[in-house]
Amino acid sequence: MKNFYLQPKVCTALKGYTRQQCVSDIIAGIIVAVIALPLSIALALASGVEPACGIYTAVAAGFIVSLFGGSRVQIAGPTAAFATVVAGIVAAEGMDGLFIATVMAGVLLIVMGVCKVGTLIKYVPHTITVGFTAGIAVTILLGQVKDFFGLTYAAGVRPVETIEKMEANIAALGTFRWEALLVGAVCLAVLVIYPRFEKRVPPSLIAVVVGTLLVQCIPALNDGVSTIGELYTIPRGLPQVNFAGMDLSPARWLALLPNAVTIALLAGIESLLSCVVADGMVDDTHNPHAELTAQGLANVASVLFGGIPATGAIARTAANVKNGGRTPVAGMVHALVLFAVLMFLMPYAGLIPMPTIAAILFVVAYNMSEWRAFVKIVQTRRVTDILVVVLTFALTVIFDLVVAIVVGLVLAYAFVLFKKLQKK
Repeated sequence: MKNFYLQPKVCTALKGYTRQQCVSDIIAGIIVAVIALPLSIALALASGVEPACGIYTAVAAGFIVSLFGGSRVQIAGPTAAFATVVAGIVAAEGMDGLFIATVMAGVLLIVMGVCKVGTLIKYVPHTITVGFTAGIAVTILLGQVKDFFGLTYAAGVRPVETIEKMEANIAALGTFRWEALLVGAVCLAVLVIYPRFEKRVPPSLIAVVVGTLLVQCIPALNDGVSTIGELYTIPRGLPQVNFAGMDLSPARWLALLPNAVTIALLAGIESLLSCVVADGMVDDTHNPHAELTAQGLANVASVLFGGIPATGAIARTAANVKNGGRTPVAGMVHALVLFAVLMFLMPYAGLIPMPTIAAILFVVAYNMSEWRAFVKIVQTRRVTDILVVVLTFALTVIFDLVVAIVVGLVLAYAFVLFKKLQKK
């Protein structure tokens, strides 16, 4: 087992485990759970699914990845990178389509881990990851304009693509509600200003409390601001996945294979990038093969538990490390705390205003945008790199992630081949 290439990190991370480290891991896990709670709900809504699905995902995927993964400190759950992909699949194929695609993606990730594909992450050019990450950030931001400004779409208008959302927002400008903007602006100010003075309590949690109190305590705002409970069903207790109405025919699975490949590639890339970042923070080396296998198991478990696709979350992983988490125990504690919230406190999520969710996602989009890296590439790199990053960004916004990555990879390696041919 010592040299087994799929060995989970938990097998070695707990050697010489002390009571002091156990306490640190528990504290870190609780703090990360507090951070993950509003984010999981917000990302579920951005993905076009019920708010509880985000918690289901964080619980199932978070525990599985910590138990079987290749990193000491990785925290898994719903992420912003998946929001637009999931929303597109749900809109086109329904929740059953998402279930099938995610199960297939999980199997693909397991195969990738077993076949040692994890080391290939180094061959994905940095320009492509920066380009599609920035593109995803823009799509998330534009997708939250509706709730931030309290816009109401006309009957039957349900935009999915980014351009469609822009057109729908412009058409709905006449339905603007100042109450929604006020709540959203206050919450956004909390998210931006609060961390400059206090870092112990997650700003997203403070924003949720402030936004909820504003709407519940000020009658003038109560009528003009929609809450999660007014638009979505908030379940109690454990999720129930209904297989009875699903089309599980071979033809259906084959039709959803491209979506499964998209989920698997994105989950693999983002998870391994998160592991690389975490390695630098804790002076360790992750096991990419075990990590991919764990991500595959986690995605299958997530949808069986009523969730959505999951991957390693860089921000939550960093928060885990900064708060003292050093072993997979912290990630498991994070999942168990969220499970307790799911069982006993979930109905209170219905009180959260939609502009508050939009404000949280604005900040998520900004933090993931990597705009500084984007600008640096444009200012300092050669023309071919600039073309790759800009084209990948534009295709992500205008079309989708698959088109962006495929075209970006083809273009990047075409330039590399051309350069080698010139030297001969």
